[in-house]
Amino acid sequence: MVATIHSVALVGVEPEPILVEVDDGGGEKRMIIPVGLPDTAVREARERVQSAISNTGFFLPSRRFVVNLSPADIPKAGSAYDLPMALGLLAAADLVEHRVEGVVALGELGLDGEIKSCRGGLAAAVVARSLGLPCLLPPAAAAEASLVAGIDIRVVTSLGQAIGSALGTAPPVRPEPIAWSPASTLDIAEVRGQIAARRALEIAAAGGHHLLMSGPPGAGKSLLAKSLPSLLPPLADVDGLEVSLVYAASGRVRHDLREVPFRSPHHTATVAAMVGGGSGMPSPGEISLAHRGVLFLDELGEFPPRLLNALRQPLEDGVITIARRGVSVGFPADVQLIAAMNPCACGYFGDRLTPCTCSPRVRQAYVERLSGPMLDRFDMRVSVRRLDADEIGGPRGEGSKVVAERVEAARARQVDRGMLNSRLGRGDLDLLGFSEQATGFLKASVDANRLTARGWDRIRRVARTIADLGSEDCVGEAHVAEALAFRRS
Repeated sequence: MVATIHSVALVGVEPEPILVEVDDGGGEKRMIIPVGLPDTAVREARERVQSAISNTGFFLPSRRFVVNLSPADIPKAGSAYDLPMALGLLAAADLVEHRVEGVVALGELGLDGEIKSCRGGLAAAVVARSLGLPCLLPPAAAAEASLVAGIDIRVVTSLGQAIGSALGTAPPVRPEPIAWSPASTLDIAEVRGQIAARRALEIAAAGGHHLLMSGPPGAGKSLLAKSLPSLLPPLADVDGLEVSLVYAASGRVRHDLREVPFRSPHHTATVAAMVGGGSGMPSPGEISLAHRGVLFLDELGEFPPRLLNALRQPLEDGVITIARRGVSVGFPADVQLIAAMNPCACGYFGDRLTPCTCSPRVRQAYVERLSGPMLDRFDMRVSVRRLDADEIGGPRGEGSKVVAERVEAARARQVDRGMLNSRLGRGDLDLLGFSEQATGFLKASVDANRLTARGWDRIRRVARTIADLGSEDCVGEAHVAEALAFRRS
């Protein structure tokens, strides 16, 4: 007799339903044979499961049981399949009613039958919602799964409790909400002066554009970047769930589906840490953890050129594919890149007070760490200069709440057209309203500003965003001129 329990595997960021099929194949000796690309932890589950079953008060007959984890071509890793295997064995041996099969289950079993914490709660909730089944999870995984609405989530802490919950003979225990506090966001009012940089950040927020800031230490580049999340609207539920699945694939938990990701990796990060990788099933890197949010690269000139060049393709395509040991996994990487760098190695080239100590060769080598193709991917560039005494001690500027209202209104216009301006293709841009004067001005600027075809499109995207901030339907010459000024800054 075959019993089937539903479980889940996370392939990249895609929750894949897994059927744990248990066949009572007869024979005289008790054997549990797991098949279907199990790793070492899954193969060792037979010892844990047998002990947990016997210590829960059941006695498996001396027969041969085959446990198939289907689909067989998806690698199965970890100890979270213990619980569905145990339920399947008990049902196949007719030790419990087959009604236990109508659940999605995940959890590691202790030898005494205790259900221990495991990864995959959010993925299990997504699969349970698609199948319309209740979900049995240990407490921590159940709390994560509770972020998905409309799911019958039941907390189980022992095999006996899981059996009762699956059969409906024990009252279901609901998960406790995750304790968390909202992320503190920096108000842009804390940035004194820097009118051009504040304007550039507002445009970048409104259209999702990549922004590079250059200036001496202490000018406020990092402060500006860290205030960007306060200007952005919260994520839609579908985007928040997508981001949370990326975090789940890396073993992390997001407490608020609507919080905009903000990642700021150090310049000593490895290529694998930045774009993803690792042994076995690949894990997402920083560029994927920043999906639908902001990737901030501070001290851009200190990042190795090899690492920066590895970001070029995912920045353009919004997705990155990692291949390891015959497994190819795609991770989303639709990010807004914000970067800050010094103008030279010592940081003071062009500063009005502190003289630069770099030789021309050192200065040139520092700037050349950022390749032309990588530089071309920034929609906007702005110089952030040293503040004078009046600006440092001057009044606060507009706060994030005021600026965020303009950003939200501009984004609403873009959403009505179908997508943010930063994601518009050339065909989409050709259909937008550009005046003849604006187009003629841009054409006249191609050679003078050494614009590439990519640069041409990026200027048009930024100009469209500037027009949206002004609630204007037609992109005029002034909008293009401002976008071009930020492109060549």
